[in-house]
Amino acid sequence: MRVITTHHNADFDGLASMVAAHKLYPDAILSFAGSQEKNLRDFTSQTLLYRYDFQKARDIELDEITTLIIVDTRASERIGVFKKCIDNPNTAIHLYDHHPESPGDIRGDVEVVKNVGATATIFTQLIREEDIELSPEEATIFCLGIYEDTGSLTHLTTTPEDLEAAAWLVRMGAKLDIVSQFISHELTTMQVELLHDLMNNAHQYLIQGLPITVVSMSLPEYVDDFALIIRRFMVMENLDTLFALIAMGSRIYLIARSRIADVNVGVIARDMGGGGHATAASATVRDITLVEAQERLIQKLQRHVRPQPIARELMSTPAITIPADITLTNAQFLLNRYSINSVVVVAPAGEPNAPDRGINVIGILTRRVIEKALHHDLGHLQVSEYMSTDIEFLSLNANLADIQELIIENRQRLIPIVQDDVLEGVITRTDLLNHLVNDPAHLPKNLLHESEYPSLERKRNLHNLVVDCLSKRMIKLLQEIGEAADVIGYNAFAVGGFVRDLLLKKQNLDLDIVVEGDGITFAKALTARLGGRYRTHERFSTATVLLPDGFKLDIATARLEYYEYPAALPTVELSSIKLDLYRRDFTINAMAIQLNTRQFGTLVDFFNCQNDLKHKQIKVLHNLSFVEDPSRLFRAIRFEQRMQFRIAPHTKRLMQNAVKMKLFGKTNDTRLFSELRHILSETDPIPAIERLAEFNLFQFLWPDLKPHLKIDRRFHHILTQAKNALSWHNLLYLEEKCTPWIVYLLAIMGRSPNEVLASFCRRFLVPQKMSEFILQQKMHADKTARFFQHRRAIPNSESYLLLQELKIEGLLYLMAIARKSSVKKCVSNYVTELRYTSPELSGKDLMKLGYKPGPEFKIMLSDLLEMKLDNKLHTKEDEIAHLQAKYPLEKLDADNSDA
Repeated sequence: MRVITTHHNADFDGLASMVAAHKLYPDAILSFAGSQEKNLRDFTSQTLLYRYDFQKARDIELDEITTLIIVDTRASERIGVFKKCIDNPNTAIHLYDHHPESPGDIRGDVEVVKNVGATATIFTQLIREEDIELSPEEATIFCLGIYEDTGSLTHLTTTPEDLEAAAWLVRMGAKLDIVSQFISHELTTMQVELLHDLMNNAHQYLIQGLPITVVSMSLPEYVDDFALIIRRFMVMENLDTLFALIAMGSRIYLIARSRIADVNVGVIARDMGGGGHATAASATVRDITLVEAQERLIQKLQRHVRPQPIARELMSTPAITIPADITLTNAQFLLNRYSINSVVVVAPAGEPNAPDRGINVIGILTRRVIEKALHHDLGHLQVSEYMSTDIEFLSLNANLADIQELIIENRQRLIPIVQDDVLEGVITRTDLLNHLVNDPAHLPKNLLHESEYPSLERKRNLHNLVVDCLSKRMIKLLQEIGEAADVIGYNAFAVGGFVRDLLLKKQNLDLDIVVEGDGITFAKALTARLGGRYRTHERFSTATVLLPDGFKLDIATARLEYYEYPAALPTVELSSIKLDLYRRDFTINAMAIQLNTRQFGTLVDFFNCQNDLKHKQIKVLHNLSFVEDPSRLFRAIRFEQRMQFRIAPHTKRLMQNAVKMKLFGKTNDTRLFSELRHILSETDPIPAIERLAEFNLFQFLWPDLKPHLKIDRRFHHILTQAKNALSWHNLLYLEEKCTPWIVYLLAIMGRSPNEVLASFCRRFLVPQKMSEFILQQKMHADKTARFFQHRRAIPNSESYLLLQELKIEGLLYLMAIARKSSVKKCVSNYVTELRYTSPELSGKDLMKLGYKPGPEFKIMLSDLLEMKLDNKLHTKEDEIAHLQAKYPLEKLDADNSDA
């Protein structure tokens, strides 16, 4: 493991040097040693959200670091926890710095120290020498480092090398407008005057309930760095949003800034002909007057400013309820089933509704009340005895202020959302908190590490990503699904791995659809619209649709799963997309994209899963995830190795706990074998198999390998040989299909008796036909391997007879366990040549030669094949001569007459 870090309270030179070092050490991990300066945090939150994988120092195992690359400092007290690596003899230290030498400086195995204005200059020189390509974004980051540490190339410490580096970076596409945006300066006298004029010309508009400040000004000549004045104005007046239209010369410049999620200035600037980020954007407006530009801007604001959310958008639906006449003990069971802390209480069937309400919601019950009641042995009493009845309802159109007042000021944990005397859903404290946390206006940014910034929106439109990454055929299909859902009034979503891989810009043709409605009804409607056929699974309310072109769709009803006991199969109830996503295995798979026409391409991310995808982490959604479904351990390892992610520390601990509890095998559950089969079907499953051993999972899969056995050299060699054999077979481009997981399973069981493999198949409910095939291949391959082991030279005909009973999986397994290269050559020769060999003569030819059909034909043709395999016969004439010599017609006729 190699790690790149810089000093705590990192500045732009530290960031630029880390990014530059990553160009020289592309396999290294980026990790800040501590906090960062505010302007750097602002920059990373706006610009680097998905570009670089900065990992938290506390998540890195320091003892595993083999090389620590320290940039922009040599002081050990400035690198936080990484100081422990300095005294580790197994860790190499590489230093890159521009500061003067000081007593106590770290000494490194590699030291690149130069007397220049910025460490970014040193890296720029190295990158030029190595002829490494830079993107404009990377060049901009390097420029930020140089400009900050040299005072925009004006400090006394500035050297010619800094100027040359900056010039080269500009040639590489560095954007100096971004540099000036984030590098702070003192205002000049003229800028102070302009700031005063800006304040006098500011007007505030109330758009969608939000105060938005707009400034219009005309200046006689162009003024550079006007964005600096805009930023200072926002700070002085504490503005959340500011749009400045500045007429300079023949053009009007729009500068837009926002600190709240409700106003995405990037979208508005793009609609004005420019572009930028959600928080900072600009545009150049031509051929209209300043008044016309202001009118156009107001129109765009009315169109794009997102109003504060209403209850309809924040609520969880459908609402989970309990009747008032059940006992408190049963209520606790239900709250545990649904993993909730408070619940709506409704009147029992046949009893009157709540007075003056017209609805059967009569109270709220919290987990705290239940636990206190049970502590006092009151679990036998009815819920109605201790529920809270002094509750307020809200309608679907209630605004955020109403919601906050009830939850925060009135301390009501749960708000029933009622419309026309129907309970439509509930809003919990968690729903409100999720909204506030995902709103940058409420974020205490100064307290957050850059890597901890949440994604700015739980819902954002991925339309451009969909267009860029998906084929026209796939986009059309997604639109058809959305339109079909609109017709029957359902909400339809693409979910799971399809969404994950789209965000990673990877192709994934496994399309899973979830609908808020009846999945089977939707499958029928979709089939009627697109053609094809469908197959239903009534128990789970799911269906599979096979389209006319062969493409397969899995349709599911949004559902909630709960487990009666550890490792049980799930019990399913209908639910909403939010609860459906919450039941998913890992956060990276708990996102959805809505497909309905009006919301097409909208990403739905209730649990801030985008950050885990960004940080390449495998995390579970709740702590009992592996207890409820132990097969998720295997899935976590498979995703980790396939995607080159890492299992988060807390999730790793939960996996270890599940292994200690020995939850495997408690039910006749085919999920474990299914996950193992997926692992063994990977292009290279060996790293995943090694991780299975690390987590001590061999004891459940292959008990005969001993619970604590690590993968020894011979075992690893057999697996490697199996991988090599499969790679060799793939390169042959043969038409026959091979099932890789069978080859790896046989290789893993290579040193085990056949009964152990049979027991494995029974334990994991492997279908009988498949089980018989696997056992037959192992027995015959093992027998052949033992025979080959004691032979020095083996004729082709003998190899043919021994190997013809083996299918390709058995042949590749034989290559994996073979100890002699001669055996591998025999199998290779059989696969590529011998098995396609046949005599030149056929039965018809024998008849033409005068032989009468009978059992002798098989003997004669087998004899010809054997002679040809051993290169004793080459042509048709050779075969005829051999037959006439060995099987003369007169002798055969005499034998037949005697018979």
